[in-house]
Amino acid sequence: MPQVDNSQLHVGLIGPLPPPFGGMANQTKQLNSLLVTEGIAVTLIQTNADYPVKWATNIKGLRAIFRLIPYLIALWKQASHVDCLHIMANSGWSWQLYAAPAVWIGWLKNVPVIVNYRGGEAEQYFRTSMKWVAPTLRKTSAIIVPSGFLAHVFDKFGFTAQVIPNIVDLHKFKFKQRTGVADFDLPKLVITRNLEKIYGIETAIDAVAILKRRFPKIKVFIAGSGPLQSVLVGQVEGLGLTENVEFTGKLTPEQIALLYQDVDIMLNPTTVDNMPNSVLEALANGLPVVTTNVGGIPYIVADNETALLVEVNNPEMMAAKVEQLIDNPLLYQKLVLNGIAQVENYDWKNVKYQWLNLYSKVAK
Repeated sequence: MPQVDNSQLHVGLIGPLPPPFGGMANQTKQLNSLLVTEGIAVTLIQTNADYPVKWATNIKGLRAIFRLIPYLIALWKQASHVDCLHIMANSGWSWQLYAAPAVWIGWLKNVPVIVNYRGGEAEQYFRTSMKWVAPTLRKTSAIIVPSGFLAHVFDKFGFTAQVIPNIVDLHKFKFKQRTGVADFDLPKLVITRNLEKIYGIETAIDAVAILKRRFPKIKVFIAGSGPLQSVLVGQVEGLGLTENVEFTGKLTPEQIALLYQDVDIMLNPTTVDNMPNSVLEALANGLPVVTTNVGGIPYIVADNETALLVEVNNPEMMAAKVEQLIDNPLLYQKLVLNGIAQVENYDWKNVKYQWLNLYSKVAK
């Protein structure tokens, strides 16, 4: 693609920052840094900034107000000084409290607005809320989604969305050449999802129980935190897996990248998903992935080519696919090599011109 002149461009980037280290927060932080390296002026307006007064964090009702009001004030002040607004958006309260007001402020200030929508639950949200969401979407200059899956969802509701994929940092998630499971007697697996019902971690734990019959020393690291931790710990104890499963807690991206280097296979047992960064980051590390075939996942990996796909809530099938990878070094290495080739499409050098050309197109 031709080089875009960025010298006069000023982007207002709206979204959350870590912590916590969620997909949207990580993408916001990464995009902000990469745009600056391209010579673009960026004003970052954080949707999850620290509360102005500490005691507000303990009062549920007031919490949102104390965060929302400073956010709206900053947005109103800064909108007039940028060429376009780039809004990181999600479903539910995130849309209503942060994305929608930003779109309307951009419209009132005559500033072009790009909505960068993400989240695997978009279709469910639109089914119940599109009559409220649609008027806001019509005020945008462009709707951007990270996968063909979400583009298809928007199309169902009468809106055209352009695909610009998530960015994977290939310097942080460094490729490691692998030829098979490092230790046949001690396969090491990793799960990097929050401990929430939608991510199906209980299915993966059941799969580990099946695998333990053949691999008594199997080790699984679950890197995440969430409301189901006590339930999942109880499941692990009930299945006699306390020596096999380690809950690491929430890790930073840097810590996860190091963990990927020390394991053999990634499990992604989710029941809902759009374009999981964790899967792409695992591929970037040269780590084979066994994942459910839900949502946008089949749009980013192909079964038996770049990952092994399994049905939702099917621990037997997940265990069988892991065994297949352990037993078949040629398949293992095929996924490693095809995975890193696939993830090159998400490197900044290939994604940046899509953003730069879009900014130039919509900028006032």
